[in-house]
Amino acid sequence: MMSKTRDCPVCDTGAEKARLFLEGNIDPGRLTSFSFASRKEPEYMCHRMVQCPTCDLVYVDKPPGQDELAHAYHAASYGSSEEANDAAAAYISAIVPTIQALPRRRSALEIGTGTGIFLEHLERAGFSELFGVEPSSAAIAAAPPNRRAWIRQAMFDEHDFAPESFDLICCFMTLEHVPEPGLVVRAALRLLRTGGAFVTVTHDYRSWINRLLGRRSPIIDIEHMQIFSERSVRFLFESSGYADITTQCLVNSYSLSYWLRLTPLPPLLKRGVGNLLSAVRMNHCRLGIDVGNRITSGFKRLR
Repeated sequence: MMSKTRDCPVCDTGAEKARLFLEGNIDPGRLTSFSFASRKEPEYMCHRMVQCPTCDLVYVDKPPGQDELAHAYHAASYGSSEEANDAAAAYISAIVPTIQALPRRRSALEIGTGTGIFLEHLERAGFSELFGVEPSSAAIAAAPPNRRAWIRQAMFDEHDFAPESFDLICCFMTLEHVPEPGLVVRAALRLLRTGGAFVTVTHDYRSWINRLLGRRSPIIDIEHMQIFSERSVRFLFESSGYADITTQCLVNSYSLSYWLRLTPLPPLLKRGVGNLLSAVRMNHCRLGIDVGNRITSGFKRLR
């Protein structure tokens, strides 16, 4: 069931001023338990999306309701632990400068934590109080017991935590999925201690590879309620009150078999290439590529 038309969820520009970006093309018969799972095989289905003329955000102007989204993520299957490990390694490497700039390393929160693998990296980086929120029961079930104690199964809710209780809050590949990204980013600021940082990784629809692939890009997905660009994610951080904002391209390193899974090749050709990679034992070789993801950080101003 579709909700009423919404204005831009980043800058509140009226939906009547937005221009069409993509028509919706959802086929209910193609939906599976993996449709709302992370790092799945692309389905190239999406809700109708429009482009904001003010902040450059692309967003679904008639999104599903909050309860419908919460149920979809709760029931989603999980099957991407290897890729989650690879992603966490890329993220921790990229945020080293941010961690080094923090006045303290005590408490950290990850919104959309999956199996909590990134929290382990933060523990090794010196954080002693670790928290994660994750709506997918399957993802949490895939986590080892030591991580499950850190994870709360839920959609993120600011009121579940005390104000100014975190030194670092991370939200990787999640802002595209939430109904109101501005609410999440502003809530994170209130939950940060003075000098703390919020870090996010988002898709950049204006990156060369996503512009080249167009509708066949993996970012065109039923899960995405909005897709960012450098301009829109910077606008979001600035308008929310963050200081010392940096945003840059992120290089992800995954196995060749996973990169192949994301390509828009015909299934028969994809299967043949996959068999060849397996035959020559290269399917698990890792390759680092800039595939149009962007890492952005901002700090809570010192008083």
